[in-house]
Amino acid sequence: MSAAPTSTWTPPWRPDYDARVEALRAQYDAIPAGAPVRLAKATSNLFRQRDAATTPGLDVASFDGVLEVDPINRTAEVQGMTTYEHLVEATLAYGLMPMCVPQLKTITLGGAVTGLGIESTSFRWGLPHESVIEMDVLTGDGRVITVTNAEDDPHRDLYYGFPNSYGTLGYALRLKIELQPVLPYVKLRHVRFDTAQAMADAMAQITETHAWDGTPVDFLDGTVFSASEQYLTLGQMVADRGDMTPSDYTGMDVYYRSIQSKREDLLTIHDYIWRWDTDWFWCSRAFGTQKPAIRRLWPKDKLRSDVYWKIIRWDRQTKFSAKMARLRKQPAREEVVQDIEVPVDRLAEFLDFFHREVGIEPVWVCPLKQRDPQATWPLYEFDPTVTYVNVGFWSTVPLPEGVVPEEGRINRLIEAKVSELDGRKSLYSSAFYSPEEFSSIYGGTAYEGLRESYDPAGRLLDLYDKVIRRR
Repeated sequence: MSAAPTSTWTPPWRPDYDARVEALRAQYDAIPAGAPVRLAKATSNLFRQRDAATTPGLDVASFDGVLEVDPINRTAEVQGMTTYEHLVEATLAYGLMPMCVPQLKTITLGGAVTGLGIESTSFRWGLPHESVIEMDVLTGDGRVITVTNAEDDPHRDLYYGFPNSYGTLGYALRLKIELQPVLPYVKLRHVRFDTAQAMADAMAQITETHAWDGTPVDFLDGTVFSASEQYLTLGQMVADRGDMTPSDYTGMDVYYRSIQSKREDLLTIHDYIWRWDTDWFWCSRAFGTQKPAIRRLWPKDKLRSDVYWKIIRWDRQTKFSAKMARLRKQPAREEVVQDIEVPVDRLAEFLDFFHREVGIEPVWVCPLKQRDPQATWPLYEFDPTVTYVNVGFWSTVPLPEGVVPEEGRINRLIEAKVSELDGRKSLYSSAFYSPEEFSSIYGGTAYEGLRESYDPAGRLLDLYDKVIRRR
């Protein structure tokens, strides 16, 4: 029997995409040796401060867009700078969504893979990088390499090492990802727990069984208002709304407040996916937008996370808040904006520490478990047999007199506790690890080997320099 002919079919998006890739490679090659390399992006969800750029960034604006959605195989071809807002819009048209959609609309797919992301499907499907089938990566040495997890792929190490590399191993230009089918509505149950341990036990059970009280659970996250008031929100996709009217939290009502007052709720699948973006979880209260008088006047299309980000950036540039605090003789405040993960059986211990030493309320909790127990992601390695819980907290904390925010007093306490509990901390915000501790947690020799293979001249920043030294 003769061999089957090799397919020569070219997808319609390929020629234009290839032209954009070549133009970007030419940009990259034009950057002088020794000059810093960065992306010129219109949006960012990083909270750590960086040194001011002295050279223009790579123009990657043309890499925003969904190239193709395949509803039969439930996959999508997506450019790396595509925001999840655009990606979800494209996939919902086919009754599909990505396996994991991070909470904020302007997070990009490439950013969620190289910088990690999480959401309420992570207890079932893991993190965004776990549903990547293949991707094109512009590496530090100027190559564009297609990487997969296939055992015979010579660049398999880059596929597994790319997550949590934050652009220090290269930039994702195209990603082929898995999709999951959706139904039109999500029915919510807000289940209250009086102790963190009871909540943790329930999370562990639901992660194993994907059900609670005999009802399937498709989405799972939680909100901790205090040590004695915490809720798990259990979401089930349904085809029919029954006698319930879908809620709307894009106007006067605030989603996280409904968790305390409603035992059940109903949202469209679209509104469920973006339920946290309208008020940036609860952080919009810092801008007064949860006060009815202000909310009535605030343009509804400006109730979104990227608008609040612009206000934050303006405040950082002008130091307006700090100046006003000094005039009012208020204490200095340390920014504590972090997401950490600890094993589910250590969650209660972490929250007890957190309530006692930090005191930010509310906080977000979201369980996750690695999809493939055989996979190893060396730059953010978990025990694949263990359920972990992400704890997110985003605010500022007053400091004792004489203590300056730059010391990172509270953030250092949190880092030490997370390490003690065999946990991990996301790197999108400030961090204070020593080089030795950082290396032991985030890739170590595996990372150095990848740098040697894909950026031997060191054109891209080292991960420690980028995260800790904030270059």
